Amino acid sequence: MAGSKWYVKGKSFGNCNCDYGCPCQFNALPTNGDCQAAECFVIEEGRFDNVKLDGVPAVGLYKWPGPVHEGNGTMQIVIDESASAEQRAAIEKIMTGQDTKEMGTMWWVYSAMCPNKLPTLYRAIEFDVDVDGRRGRFKVPGVVETHGEPIRNPVTGNEHRVRIDLPNGFEYRVAEIGSGTTKATGDIKLDHAKSYGQFARMHINQDGVVN
Repeated sequence: MAGSKWYVKGKSFGNCNCDYGCPCQFNALPTNGDCQAAECFVIEEGRFDNVKLDGVPAVGLYKWPGPVHEGNGTMQIVIDESASAEQRAAIEKIMTGQDTKEMGTMWWVYSAMCPNKLPTLYRAIEFDVDVDGRRGRFKVPGVVETHGEPIRNPVTGNEHRVRIDLPNGFEYRVAEIGSGTTKATGDIKLDHAKSYGQFARMHINQDGVVN
């Protein structure tokens, strides 16, 4: 890794095409054989060397023909158009695993497993998330729209709460799990409904998740 120092704190919401629980979280193979995902996060507090990253949201779109670890994936980053040139460069480096310890973050892994990287987009991003409430949405007009809500008991209709605790994870320590629906119509096409939704608070730096 290079010598740059960085950290980001914020909230994230993502949706993949797997069943609730997401086999990746348990070192198992994906539900449908392939992996497709969309994730948005907002940096509430962050810095890349001397560049402040506070308030900037970003989206990652990913698609693999098989399990993530088999590679040959395609990815595209979307950074909010309000970001400065310096912020754009910093976030792109973070999300492509640069200036990061090997295997330190999910972004490092995703980038390493995606040899097909589409041009980064700079668009307006709408993002709102309630981690504890397991509700969220993000939208990039003409590119992707994702909604998340709590899992419902199929008999009573009551909200069901479940969390995943990963003490040694490279993305989060604890995530709330819900139900997500994504429609992506840009260069990466995604279309899944009522599948794995993940809501988390993040605190990550160049070495990985910060305890």
